[in-house]
Amino acid sequence: MYHTRLSVTCDPLFSDILIAEISQAGFDSFLENENGFEAYAEVDRFDQSRVDEIKNKYNQVTPLSFSWDRIEKKNWNEEWEKSYEPIIVDDRCVIRAEFHQIEKEYPYTITITPKMSFGTGHHQTTYLMIKAQMDMDHKNKMVMDAGCGTAILSIMASKLGAKKVEAFDIDEWSVINGKENIAVNNCEHITIRQGMISELTFDDNYDVILANINKNILLHELPQYVSYLNPDGFVLLSGFYERDIPDLMERAHQYQLKHISSNVRENWASLLLQLKK
Repeated sequence: MYHTRLSVTCDPLFSDILIAEISQAGFDSFLENENGFEAYAEVDRFDQSRVDEIKNKYNQVTPLSFSWDRIEKKNWNEEWEKSYEPIIVDDRCVIRAEFHQIEKEYPYTITITPKMSFGTGHHQTTYLMIKAQMDMDHKNKMVMDAGCGTAILSIMASKLGAKKVEAFDIDEWSVINGKENIAVNNCEHITIRQGMISELTFDDNYDVILANINKNILLHELPQYVSYLNPDGFVLLSGFYERDIPDLMERAHQYQLKHISSNVRENWASLLLQLKK
């Protein structure tokens, strides 16, 4: 028995959305790697034309390549679990799956049930966001998580004492997986919806807004974040390279956002901004 393997090389920030799209074309198993991911489908049980449409669509916004081969069928879930390691953030937080055995105790533990059609939270920007969150005051704060993915940042905010977390993502798979992760971590006061910030309505303003997306979306949505931010509130951003900081700071200054701190990890960066009017 054989599988068709589609190997995708892409910017890691696009892996999640590409996996979600390709899963709709008949691929049901995925393995992420540092250059992108591999997708697997039973031979002749996938929609080639749909895959071509996805490639053409995303080639317009990011460089990527697709390559094909045929391999012997394996237990891909087992193979994937072997490759998925826990993440230790600043020796204060462990991000783990339920099948991981963790001997050491950490102040914070986040259990993620990663789907094979999802990112596993191993990106450098996730590390940067979690690290920055642990240095911020979340106690009794109102928090927005824009583009929440697996809801890992929402869960961290809840564990840090946030009063309410409003999370959303454009991807249906993210919303489904996010709800599962919220339940697994026994987190209350988190709501998660599907949609973009421009499509959704919010009844509250927020003390902390989290956004780990990408540079272009951040530049576009930053004014909307500010419109929902309380005076002296904070915006924590990641999903971009260190070289992108000047462009983001130029945009931030237009909306009275002051630079508080920034961190870099393997050329990826995070920015903490505060609204000063």
